[in-house]
Amino acid sequence: MKKEKSCGCIIIKDNKVLLVKGSSFWGFPKGHVEENETELQTALRETKEEVGLDVKIDEDKRYEVRYIVNDRNIDKTVILFLATPINTEVKKQDEEISETMWCEFDNVLNVLSFEEWRKCWKKAYLDIIK
Repeated sequence: MKKEKSCGCIIIKDNKVLLVKGSSFWGFPKGHVEENETELQTALRETKEEVGLDVKIDEDKRYEVRYIVNDRNIDKTVILFLATPINTEVKKQDEEISETMWCEFDNVLNVLSFEEWRKCWKKAYLDIIK
């Protein structure tokens, strides 16, 4: 089974979180780690590429999600960091993102497409409300 790693951000602004929809699934902005790139560098680059935002990352708020992409036989690890936007105009990358939304905290679990993302959000939310 092939292993893949992606990094991204859980972006928080005004008690809302930025969610993105790829082809048909809602999640967080993320993308593949490039050669010689750190997790933080990937998260910053992919966030900028996918939603046009520069963000301030809280390096101490790191979340790991693992799942199997059955149709491609991939063992996927995704690292997400809690972040706040520096600029606020979302500009989605049309090639990869079909929709974006600032979702109220109490509706995030209803919107996220996969259980792994919902578990990750629950952990992040506990850190946010501390």
